[in-house]
Amino acid sequence: MKRWTLLAATALALGFAVLAGCSTLDERQRAWIFQPSDRSWSGGLAAAEGMEDVWIGFKAKASGDEQATLHGLWLPAEQPTKAPVLLYLHGARFNVTGSAPRMRRMQELGFSVLGVDYRGFGKSTQALPSEESAYEDARAAWDWLAKKYPDRPRYVFGHSLGGPIAINLATEVNDESGTIVEGTFTSIADVVSTSKWGWMPVSLLITQRFEAARKVGKIGSPLLVVHGGEDRLILPDLGRKLYEAAAQPKLFMLVEGGSHHNTNSVGQAQYRQALAQLFSLK
Repeated sequence: MKRWTLLAATALALGFAVLAGCSTLDERQRAWIFQPSDRSWSGGLAAAEGMEDVWIGFKAKASGDEQATLHGLWLPAEQPTKAPVLLYLHGARFNVTGSAPRMRRMQELGFSVLGVDYRGFGKSTQALPSEESAYEDARAAWDWLAKKYPDRPRYVFGHSLGGPIAINLATEVNDESGTIVEGTFTSIADVVSTSKWGWMPVSLLITQRFEAARKVGKIGSPLLVVHGGEDRLILPDLGRKLYEAAAQPKLFMLVEGGSHHNTNSVGQAQYRQALAQLFSLK
């Protein structure tokens, strides 16, 4: 199966929508940007072994107050009674199992980690995801963590498309101890404009905008922005601009040699240092 990048997906979705008519614009963008699936890969399947399945039920306002269910993976820290808790929000295409290696690396840094699939991914309720529904799913997972671990410091982490979802969540709640985003961007429009399709006047056609730069200044907790120096999918300049739009306290971490997919691994030592510096985590 051909794998589409976020850039190609967005540009093609807009082009097809113009040809097909505005009635399909929103649905095509949602399908191409999220690429919802139950796909994983061998490394993810191996890393997910031993993780506990979690099921989170809630009423989904984005789809008419219907009952929805999110599937997640829970990975407790080696000393779970003392560890901070991290909500992991993944990017497009792969389900939460595909992010299991990154979840394990965050656990190695001292967190108990909950990763969840948005609706439309993996074993979660099957529905075409949207920006609105993804925000709602992240909030449902956060509320579940807050009820289950009310006395623990709780952090939110977003990778790639999960970055603006994490940022939106951090602006909605006031009980997060910190926010971490990796390989993410300022807005979908900016992702398109910095690509080879940047000459296309498509900004006004984008319905799934993910305007992270407009929201990030409202976060009330420390923010760590991480980007790989060799990221060719989401350019490091977008991570830097997102950081510049944020309020203090904040920290920008550029991982030399890191790509869109391996920055978390290549930059593990830098991560440890940044967590200690910004969040006083050891």
